[in-house]
Amino acid sequence: MLQETQKIDWPKSLSENDVQHFVDQGFYIANELLSHDEVDELKNDAPKIIREEYSPAKNPIEILPTDSDEDVIKKVLCIHQPHFHSPIVDKYVKHPKVCSILSQLTGAHLPFWDGSVKCMQSMFFVKPPGYQGQAWHQDEFYIPTRDRSLIGAWIALDDAFVDNGCLWILPGSHRDGQIFPQKAHHNNEEYDASNMAYGFDDSQQIPVEVKKGSVVFFNGYLLHRSQKNRSDQYRRVLVSHYMNSYSLLPWGESALPASLQDNRAVELVSGVDPYEWKGVTKEEKIHFRRHS
Repeated sequence: MLQETQKIDWPKSLSENDVQHFVDQGFYIANELLSHDEVDELKNDAPKIIREEYSPAKNPIEILPTDSDEDVIKKVLCIHQPHFHSPIVDKYVKHPKVCSILSQLTGAHLPFWDGSVKCMQSMFFVKPPGYQGQAWHQDEFYIPTRDRSLIGAWIALDDAFVDNGCLWILPGSHRDGQIFPQKAHHNNEEYDASNMAYGFDDSQQIPVEVKKGSVVFFNGYLLHRSQKNRSDQYRRVLVSHYMNSYSLLPWGESALPASLQDNRAVELVSGVDPYEWKGVTKEEKIHFRRHS
């Protein structure tokens, strides 16, 4: 007999209209949800992660004894899975205000969803001046869920605007659950090495310009991109990915049939984890993405 699982409850902070906007358009913006002090705590943690103060990295960054924190963060475009090692990042992956909203949005399209949410990924984008963006893509292309419940929580740590490479989204592009094919973009000046989704009309795209501390929530099927940072300012972001706890996570290499795969490198952030009895794992080392 399976033991009873823990439960995490959050107060509801969104209106029915807010939730319906997310279901219809595929995104929701919580303006200045975090304080400036909270934003600064996260920004100040990035150099510590890169210096491997918490954990060794898969691909260490060469750091000179004379390098300042400013020198250090300029060497990295993105830090992958920092929440498994940094207690600061982990705190914000599970921030009460973020998780309260996740408990209303993640599975809002599912008629019997009970608000349960788990996290499987965090990415700390530093994106210094001159660094590239990422071409059109859908997060579900990389992280498949079984019920279309993947959701990103994109925490702006600097004001994000067009010149420094803010998000661009295609509202409503998540609705039919289509995963678009990808190909090379041949525009290495503008975008990093990731491929580009294609086969859709992007004429209705809009920029998502937000103040620091704001959080953009978006569905895993929503088409989005970012452009090169053409300003003299950073565009730092902590973006984490979550899903309905009841959906298995067929992510990564496995010999099992897709219907049985369930990556357990997850953290419960709302409701219950019905698969708690399987135990959890974590990424052993963080990974850095450099300018390509």
